[in-house]
Amino acid sequence: MPASIISKLPDVGTTIFTVMSSLAVEHNAINLGQGFPDFNMSDELIARVNEAMLKGFNQYVHMNGYMPLREVLAEKIFDLYNTAVNPETDITITPGGTYAIYTALTTVLSPGDEVIVFQPGYDSYIPNIEINGATPVIIPLEYPDYGINWETVQKALTPRTRMIMLNSPNNPTGAILNENDINALQRIVGGTDIFILSDEVYEHVIFDERPHLSMLRYPDLAARSFICFSFGKTYHCTGWKIGYCVAPAAFMKEFRKVHQFNVFSVDSPKQVALAKFLQRKEQYLSLGNFVQQKRDYFLSMMADTKFKMHTSHGSYFILASYGHFSDEAEIDFTMRLTKDFGVAAIPVSAFYKKPVDNKVIRFCFCKKEETLEKAAERLSKL
Repeated sequence: MPASIISKLPDVGTTIFTVMSSLAVEHNAINLGQGFPDFNMSDELIARVNEAMLKGFNQYVHMNGYMPLREVLAEKIFDLYNTAVNPETDITITPGGTYAIYTALTTVLSPGDEVIVFQPGYDSYIPNIEINGATPVIIPLEYPDYGINWETVQKALTPRTRMIMLNSPNNPTGAILNENDINALQRIVGGTDIFILSDEVYEHVIFDERPHLSMLRYPDLAARSFICFSFGKTYHCTGWKIGYCVAPAAFMKEFRKVHQFNVFSVDSPKQVALAKFLQRKEQYLSLGNFVQQKRDYFLSMMADTKFKMHTSHGSYFILASYGHFSDEAEIDFTMRLTKDFGVAAIPVSAFYKKPVDNKVIRFCFCKKEETLEKAAERLSKL
């Protein structure tokens, strides 16, 4: 009898991002679905990678990451959040933010554990929880502003609650945490052994002069947190798949045990290049204003369409409602947009384990102005 596999993720198929991107290619549509820029990254950073390769930085670097990169990250964290982290023990370079999230979950979770997770949310969270034998406890963000109801969170806690997962700025909604959220979180986890996993890959893509409320700002929260970041989102190089995780030394020691037998070492020349480029602080400090201009330009273009645009305070994304002029299911509506009008988006229902159809779709606006113009022109014909 031939061998067979019992799926560890029986409910998982091809992601909606792959489906919609393939459909966009098939119909020559403008892809405002998947979250990546369509403009070039920094020529200087590319040159620094080339320089590092020419200088021989092509072999393994340390499992935990290139030390000069970890050192400059520690300096950055202190400058931004007034928190001292030890680059030797508290920072690990990873092949992307999603990998950091998976590794942190695998480090902490055991079968039977429960994880508080909010939806709509990034699509990797729940499969990563389930593959570790744990149970996602799903709490809906409150439509239409997608805020967190902390009373619901409090009621959802049980003796099996092992972790709370957060994402700010949020993908797909563009919502961000505020001080009331932080205060509520502190009250809920205080005196417990609950971990926090904070997905902060869009830490610099935040708008309207609002602060990014990283877990690193709050010693009591940082002391129980794995905090995950992405260079790809900061430097417009999502295909590089390079990020990092910050956690207390005792947590990171266990994180690295998982890490060393999975990827072991991350791309060397890019780490060398980033160690130099991060010293150019204006490159990441100006990112929010740069992307906000794209958000605002897209909103001005979308004023001539039927869509009702939501508020986005961060990330690459903004949501749009269409229920006032169509009762189509979100997946059907986005497919029709792609096929008939040449613009690909993502149905927000895809960001729920059990789809919730509020007639809302997600657009990525981190694109060239001419891309946004063409997309809005096509959408105005709807």
